[in-house]
Amino acid sequence: MANLTRYDPFNLARIDPFGELDDLFKGFFVRPVAFEGQPQMQIKMDLKEDDNAYTVHADIPGVKKEDIHVSIEGNQVSISAEAKMEKEEKKGEKVLRSERYYGKVARSFTLAHDVDDAKALAKYNDGVLELTLPKKASTAAKNLAIQ
Repeated sequence: MANLTRYDPFNLARIDPFGELDDLFKGFFVRPVAFEGQPQMQIKMDLKEDDNAYTVHADIPGVKKEDIHVSIEGNQVSISAEAKMEKEEKKGEKVLRSERYYGKVARSFTLAHDVDDAKALAKYNDGVLELTLPKKASTAAKNLAIQ
């Protein structure tokens, strides 16, 4: 049997002149635009926790350790890095294709506990940044005596 529906000329809900156009642009402004041939650098990382500290391993290949900056503010940790282009063209040589990334990249994350920034350590070796972020000793709650 066919499904029959009653036509109501005053029902505006079923008229959607921009419905197909909306599907065309769905997600267009949400996703970042990636240009063809432009490699994108990302900071990929692992975060581990034990009773005393957090350990972060962040992959930042092709960056000098002088160009990596880590800032800690309470329980907020920010990592930023800049890969700089080095001109190494020899006479008579031209670049046919370049896929290496040059530019700035940053990543921030929030931890469950505040970090003791005075005891925090950072090491950079073979493209991997290792952060040791000790947890700040929590102060015990103090009950006041009422007089």
